[in-house]
Amino acid sequence: MTAVSDSYPRQKKWFSSLAEQWNKWFSDVPMMAWLIGGLFSAILEHFIGNPFAQLIGMPKAPVLFGFLIALKTPILIPPAILYNIVIYAIPVLAVARALGNLSNRVAQWMMDKSIVFSTIVHIILLYLTLQVWADLSDYRVLVLKLTLIAIMVTLSLNVVNGYMGEFSCSHPGFMALGAYAASVLSIILFVNNDLFGSLHLPAFLAPFVFPFILILSGLISAVGALLVAVPSFRTRGDYLAIISLAFTFIIKSLFENLEVFGGPRGLSGQPDLSTLPVVFIWAMICIWMINNYVTSTFGKTMNAVRDGEMAADAMTINTRRTKMVTFLFAAFWAGVAGGLLAHVLRYVNPSSFGIQKLAEVLAMVYFGGLNSVVGSIVGAVGMNLLSEALRPLEIYKWIIIPIMIILIMIYRPTGLIAFRDFDIKKLIRPKQKKGPEA
Repeated sequence: MTAVSDSYPRQKKWFSSLAEQWNKWFSDVPMMAWLIGGLFSAILEHFIGNPFAQLIGMPKAPVLFGFLIALKTPILIPPAILYNIVIYAIPVLAVARALGNLSNRVAQWMMDKSIVFSTIVHIILLYLTLQVWADLSDYRVLVLKLTLIAIMVTLSLNVVNGYMGEFSCSHPGFMALGAYAASVLSIILFVNNDLFGSLHLPAFLAPFVFPFILILSGLISAVGALLVAVPSFRTRGDYLAIISLAFTFIIKSLFENLEVFGGPRGLSGQPDLSTLPVVFIWAMICIWMINNYVTSTFGKTMNAVRDGEMAADAMTINTRRTKMVTFLFAAFWAGVAGGLLAHVLRYVNPSSFGIQKLAEVLAMVYFGGLNSVVGSIVGAVGMNLLSEALRPLEIYKWIIIPIMIILIMIYRPTGLIAFRDFDIKKLIRPKQKKGPEA
């Protein structure tokens, strides 16, 4: 008993020493250095990933940090851990530390020039890192695309359920409207199809027209949102949840019974327009616009409505207009995400936008954290990677994931990272080394 109790102070001292050492070595490392370290690690994996994996007893370089291989063959867990340490952890830490001082000077120079220029450089570095990492397999590209789309959907729902304080269940319906609208337009314009006839525009124009198709699909979803918003926001209480859930089932049933859109069989043949650069750019635009929206003066009125609608009315805030604009704004981005998803999968089916999709999106929102752009990003990335990592467990993963969400709701009711502002200046700023005197 004494030996066990004596071990706690030693463990605490060890962790404290480790934290001090980390602070000593990495407290002044800016975001630019970490991104360069990640890029170096991704390039390194291209050259030595497969040979090193075979050297330590793995069949090939793991596509998802070794989780899939380890769960299929538990004996490969130690090699998978070693692979991640050698290929990812050590190169990233070493490069970030080596370039820390230089990156600080470059980051300061860029910040002095323009915050916009600095942000663009960091985004380019992030994209290059993701592109090089994903190039190792088509599976990585697919997972990365789906994760970026999930970020867009989660952010858009968090605007309503988090920042505005309502509970909406209509996002799968908005995604379905956007997915079908974008699919029909792209197929009619650029594909020879038995359902819609011959193409109307040359195929080389498709990448240039696709952004307008996505915008139009978002606008169609926003128009559909009026069917929910007009009756819902005339009242108060839980009516939005009820009406929005009914809307999702109505849209799903509508596409199941419209043979012109393929009926229950779905619609296929979409051109391959949702490339990784396209999805990445739209995800960055979505993050930027939603973050600006929720931090704007109008965004503050959403918080006022959420915290006390009667008090907001007394302060002359037009609460109904605030709710309507916010709801349509969120629906627009859900529609854009649906259009991208349809062209990533190159197939769209009504059953993809039912109660399971609603559960997935709600889980990402509440897992990451309400009223937080950062939380939505963390929730979407975390839930998508967790779902893919547990894929070898098949049906058991749908037991593990709900249990984890229940635990999060018990111990972190507002999510992992709730009520956290996303400040790009703090994220990319140069850092000064923190010493003991600080």
